[in-house]
Amino acid sequence: MNNESTTPQSFDLRISVNYYLQYIIFLAWCMKTATTMPSSSGQPGQGKKIGHRGVDASGETTYKKTTSSALKGAIQLGIGYTVGNLSSKPERDVLMQDFYVVESIFFPSEGSNLTPAHHFPDFRFKTYAPVAFRYFRELFGIRPDDYLYSLCNEPLIELSNPGASGSVFYVTKDDEFIIKTVMHKEAEFLQKLLPGYYMNLNQNPRTLLPKFFGLYCVQSGGKNIRVVVMNNVLPRVVRMHLKYDLKGSTYKRRASKKEREKARPTFKDLDFMQDLQDGLMLDQDTYNALVKTLQRDCLVLESFKIMDYSLLLGVHNMDQAERERQMEGSQGGSDEKRPVAQQKALYSTAMESIQGGAACGGSIDTDDTMGGIPAVNGKGERLLLYIGIIDILQSYRLIKKLEHTWKALVHDGDTVSVHRPGFYADRFFKFMSSTVFKKSSSLKSSPSKKGRVSLMVPKCAGPGAAWSASQLPSERDENIYDLRGARSFPTLEDEGRPDLLPCTPPSFEEATTASIATTLSSTTSLSIPERSPSDTAEHPRYR
Repeated sequence: MNNESTTPQSFDLRISVNYYLQYIIFLAWCMKTATTMPSSSGQPGQGKKIGHRGVDASGETTYKKTTSSALKGAIQLGIGYTVGNLSSKPERDVLMQDFYVVESIFFPSEGSNLTPAHHFPDFRFKTYAPVAFRYFRELFGIRPDDYLYSLCNEPLIELSNPGASGSVFYVTKDDEFIIKTVMHKEAEFLQKLLPGYYMNLNQNPRTLLPKFFGLYCVQSGGKNIRVVVMNNVLPRVVRMHLKYDLKGSTYKRRASKKEREKARPTFKDLDFMQDLQDGLMLDQDTYNALVKTLQRDCLVLESFKIMDYSLLLGVHNMDQAERERQMEGSQGGSDEKRPVAQQKALYSTAMESIQGGAACGGSIDTDDTMGGIPAVNGKGERLLLYIGIIDILQSYRLIKKLEHTWKALVHDGDTVSVHRPGFYADRFFKFMSSTVFKKSSSLKSSPSKKGRVSLMVPKCAGPGAAWSASQLPSERDENIYDLRGARSFPTLEDEGRPDLLPCTPPSFEEATTASIATTLSSTTSLSIPERSPSDTAEHPRYR
């Protein structure tokens, strides 16, 4: 009798606690999204504000109330000073304390004995881990004078379609580097990530992960504006007929009506599954190299407890571009639209990121592929793919756990974008290797003396002809979609390149607490073989 009288009370208590927890999760989710929701401004001439990015009365973009022109000027002055000052210091090995060094210099508008006069408001410029980032730039063959020329001697170009993150994006005139504003937590996480990032790059410079070349902070008007310099995934000189931001998630992963109205919209997962039902067909060698790179990168991201990242995919349709040129009457003008600037960074193109010049025994002829990965769609049209993993500075912190819990209450938890790192990596890898990219035995690589990569496109009955079942991945290949390496993926460069074999880095805590020298010598999973002469030639170091 006593048991019957207490059970309803305990049941009511559990209901109350459950509702209370849901209410707390909802409040946390509202606080998190409040800073990223667009809000209309009441002042005339001003546009919508997303996060810290807004538009002032004159129509100029602002970030934390600092105009875009002032921010660009401060970035160029600061980078010019810090890189020039660093070049006078002798080179040495990277030490553990180098990852946590922060250098600061004040730029008064009237100038000083160290800084030039300028017409921007006074600001302070901070450089994070200058020695470590100098090593990263060296690893990718970027000379200080080339870095300075790209970022400081030419005007920075603001991207007009930055997305919904609330960040401001600038691209250098030569298409080489992207400068992106980041939040405080993202910059802090990148700092903690640097030791592990250092070890991963030593093992595997060919990666689809972002290549970070510098982390800086502009202090102006009592605000801290943190920016990161990265490689540019989508070159502006190549027209992207389609652009996708893919996460492997289906919950609300469709481009909005407002996004679709843009001149160059960015579509999402559900759009890809609807528009490209046959996926993107790659030849066998390229597919294996790409899938192995994705497998390697996903394991690295999981080990750092990173989630909510995306695959940025740009698709250049060569056949459509040819039709457009014919309609415009500009025949033979394709050569003029190809990149003419000398590539500064090694492994920076999509093709190099997955296999590099070792694929065909020589350098890849960018006159044929313009750095893109050759592919075809279900209609047999020739494509060039430009890909990279972006937004990796999202760790699975408490707010992300609350976000996943709240979304899981109202929708299937396994379909939402925010998820624990292990599940997210598995889902991301499976979606990319089975839905987005597909292997076709009908496509063959045809290496030439210059190591060119070309496609033998099968003839179809018409432009809308579908692929036959024999051209699609067979059922026996299903077991390759295993992130944990149940089956290895032979790549074109594995032979004779032990430094590029996939290795899983240590845990995030180990990477940030142990010294680099001790970790590299004692951790077997991170042992780095000595560079061969061919590797040394591939990593030019200046003195």
